[in-house]
Amino acid sequence: MAPPGPRASARSDVPARDQLAALAADGGGWPSPWRLAIGRLDERARPAAVLLLFGVLDAVPSEHRARAVPRDLDVLLLARAATLGHHPGQVAFPGGRIDPGDEGPVDAALREAVEETGLDRSGVDVLGPLGELPLPVSNHVVTPVLGWWPRPTPVRVVDVAESAHVFRVPVADLLDPERRRTVTVRHDRRVHKSPGFLVEADGREHLVWGFTGGILDALFDRLGWTEPWDRTRTLDAPL
Repeated sequence: MAPPGPRASARSDVPARDQLAALAADGGGWPSPWRLAIGRLDERARPAAVLLLFGVLDAVPSEHRARAVPRDLDVLLLARAATLGHHPGQVAFPGGRIDPGDEGPVDAALREAVEETGLDRSGVDVLGPLGELPLPVSNHVVTPVLGWWPRPTPVRVVDVAESAHVFRVPVADLLDPERRRTVTVRHDRRVHKSPGFLVEADGREHLVWGFTGGILDALFDRLGWTEPWDRTRTLDAPL
């Protein structure tokens, strides 16, 4: 999944924030075509945005010593409520549809993050939006927004109808080859494959896959953070 264009620095002596900022400044080009899109968008496709918020853990860091990132670098994720019509139960970034009152994808991503996790948006440094990605399953065009969390605030489930769990996971855990899987999805007699990550947070286990797993996989590749892992280790998607 090697994207075109120059890579952000992968040197271990360059702080993760600087690498993420360089990626945002470069536009963060995604692999084209986006091979994880199942189906096609139609003319009614709606704009959406998600917040990729990285920071420094104030709790127990990862036990895995990644070669490219510190053990306390983390990213904010949530598990969607099992009752939702689209992507029920899946792990996702905070985010949602861009509303008419939003000032664009950055404003929408921050608003949704506040509504879903209760974070204080004033503590978030926005590094910049990345390129749009198609999400045909729910007919959205999604803009990922990169953020850095220099002043983290408590997060929680704000609305149980929207989210089941809000958590921060060490990036080193996501990079750990022992936690990587290829997730298979069967759709219309076809088999699709998605990068997957097995993570634990607050005593709960989660499988990160699909759209979110694809973004993390491509982002780590782009930054040069990915560690070699066995792509033959597979799991069926929990649909």
